[in-house]
Amino acid sequence: MKVLDSLPRRVLIAALLALAALPCVASEVAVLKNGFSIRYERREVVGSITRLYTTADGSSFVDVPTDNIEHYEAAPDLPALRESKAKSDALVIPVAKPQTLPANLNDVINQASGRYHLDPDLVNSVIKAESGFNVRAVSRKGAQGLMQLMPDTASQLGVPNAFDPQANVDGGTRYLRELLERYNFDLVKALAAYNAGPQRVEKFGGVPPYYETRAYIARIVRDFNRKKDAQEKATAAAKKSVATKSRTVPKNHPVDPKVGTKVAAVKPAE
Repeated sequence: MKVLDSLPRRVLIAALLALAALPCVASEVAVLKNGFSIRYERREVVGSITRLYTTADGSSFVDVPTDNIEHYEAAPDLPALRESKAKSDALVIPVAKPQTLPANLNDVINQASGRYHLDPDLVNSVIKAESGFNVRAVSRKGAQGLMQLMPDTASQLGVPNAFDPQANVDGGTRYLRELLERYNFDLVKALAAYNAGPQRVEKFGGVPPYYETRAYIARIVRDFNRKKDAQEKATAAAKKSVATKSRTVPKNHPVDPKVGTKVAAVKPAE
């Protein structure tokens, strides 16, 4: 990437903002920070979202948080991509169509988490880091679906269709549980193995020295902790609200100023 330090800073920022606000017409690939990619015909920035139109007529599109996009690059010629697919596992395989999440995805996550005794928030955070909740996500190495199962792994887990959300989440959650058991419930090692493979964790005696793997673990742990912090704050606020209501004294109940507690109203003698 070229460093544009020859332009005044204000002019550069204004130019970038102006460009970002305009729809971009091209056949390109958006490469996301999690390593996935989406082929699109044109893009348009809408607030904090970048809308990637996957069809020329604009009838289909995918909304992606702009912060999640690493960079854009020219889309490879599709025939050339098919021809060279067998030669390399590092090719960007575009997502052909935008997919919407099933309405019951939370139920799917909760059921799989309950089945394999994992915290559903952890599974949710893994899905977010793996695919950004894109049911049709395909990585450069061929990992597929919500929890990015490699074909061999999916086969071993009994997942016939990695793009089926329920089967994918069930298989991915089961695999995560197996890794946790393998590493004595060391979450960091289990996540490293999920991302880089158990063989690399064992080769390096822990988290491999790969930036991608370390950043992946950090994203999941940070997101998981954020969920737990939010839950703790909500619980504390609810308890505080209940305590405040219990201390509220109705207007028709006099209070003994010496002890600050409610005194039962006394019926006057007849």
